[in-house]
Amino acid sequence: MHPGTYLKLLVAAGAFAATAGIAHAGGTLRYATIGEPPSLDQHVVTSDLATTIAHHVFEGLYTFDASNSPIGLLATGETVSDDGTNIAITLRKGVKFHNGQDMTPADVVASLKRWGAFGARGGLLFGNVESVAATGDHEVTLRLSRPFGPWKNLMAFINGGPAIYPASVAEGAGKEPIAPQDYIGTGPYRFSEWQPNRHVELVRFDDYASPSGAADGYGGTRVAEFDTLRFIPVPDVGTRVSGLKAGDYDYAESIPGDLYAGLEADPSVVTILNGGPIFGLVFMNSKDGPLRENFALRRAIQTALDKVPALQVAIGPEGLWRANGSFLPEGNVWHTDAGTGSFSMGDADKARMMAEDAGYAGEPVKFMVSTNYPFHYDTAIVYTRQLAQAGFNIDLQVYDWATLIEKRAQPDQWDLFFTHHGFVPDPILISVMNDSYPGWWATAEKAGLKGRFTASADPDERRAIWAEIQALIYEQVPTMKTGDIYTYNIASPALRGLGEATLIWPHFWNVSK
Repeated sequence: MHPGTYLKLLVAAGAFAATAGIAHAGGTLRYATIGEPPSLDQHVVTSDLATTIAHHVFEGLYTFDASNSPIGLLATGETVSDDGTNIAITLRKGVKFHNGQDMTPADVVASLKRWGAFGARGGLLFGNVESVAATGDHEVTLRLSRPFGPWKNLMAFINGGPAIYPASVAEGAGKEPIAPQDYIGTGPYRFSEWQPNRHVELVRFDDYASPSGAADGYGGTRVAEFDTLRFIPVPDVGTRVSGLKAGDYDYAESIPGDLYAGLEADPSVVTILNGGPIFGLVFMNSKDGPLRENFALRRAIQTALDKVPALQVAIGPEGLWRANGSFLPEGNVWHTDAGTGSFSMGDADKARMMAEDAGYAGEPVKFMVSTNYPFHYDTAIVYTRQLAQAGFNIDLQVYDWATLIEKRAQPDQWDLFFTHHGFVPDPILISVMNDSYPGWWATAEKAGLKGRFTASADPDERRAIWAEIQALIYEQVPTMKTGDIYTYNIASPALRGLGEATLIWPHFWNVSK
């Protein structure tokens, strides 16, 4: 983090700490968004625009702390059977919906069933669920067909996740998003109104029942300090920036990298990195071509690349990227250094010798990239030059994104292709872990580790297995990570309690002005 940002955040956090005992500072927070969300229904919508608003309204059984470990939200804990197939979840007592009704196990069961049947991410868990039922006045039990270690992480991920709605809403809902009149949750703010092209407005829920404990990431105590949260669509970035400086907005999202240095130095603005970085990936073809099953040749390509110059060219300001070889960022519970010594070696001479030893004789290596994402193309240009210096004959093929998507499904059309990945709560959701994702990495070594990884419910054991998987990725090189890329938002220094962003979506409980 830039020192200026750190100092500004210390001031904001200190001021909030001094006033934290004052309940409900009041007022309106005005958030400038890049546009309008398609819906706030978290079961079936994965839009970040939607979640930024909706997670103030809807809550799940679990959420994430600052290290991205799942912790209870509407649940107080769980009991898992020895064989990992029976999960009894204890619900928090005294939780009310925004319509005044008490949350019951029936609401939880109906919500989980709807999410499992129609949810954007529900099938990943419910493909392993035999039944979900109320088993007590404050208990719901999931019965699994086999142990599935990622269950709690999937339950904690609110984006496209298992928000808890009243049974009266969930039981009548199908795969289409629910209507705004059914935006009834348990969160610290309740839905008030949606005026298209003007704003989505939330108001404080006075009967909110907060979880206990110190605030930690999305977990712990939640206090609605504002009377109103107003999310205002402002598609023009210049208007978002100038409006925040003028005091028309308190918070504005998705600011371009070329403005970062100036805003970082501006005392009238606080810059906040989004905690869930995206990361570039260069996939290698395991079905066809010269890289098929030739791990030694893949390692030669990996050895040739120096990732830092590419990040400097493609992203720019150093505050917006990290040359991080771990598939999860530093501070995340899944972060590991396993294998990362091979992340960015940039040794052309060694790569040339490794390629010769692997049987490479100068045949073309087809590298697909799209100009729809400028950082894809800019990175690929740097990599192509570095690979040429190591003796590789790179055939750079430039397409629009739709064509690249079409061609990457055809094994005979490519050897390498460039894409990127968003943040996920569990490594099992990273695309390289999917055997059928283009690249088609499905070795016996992967299968053995993946089976152990999904079967274990022990967090420490799963982290250790993930370290083995990451090391295997660097050994067999089904894909190459290019580094972490951070987007950023801006806020008024008048906001108190924002803290240092370490998560994905900003939240405005425990925040005041």
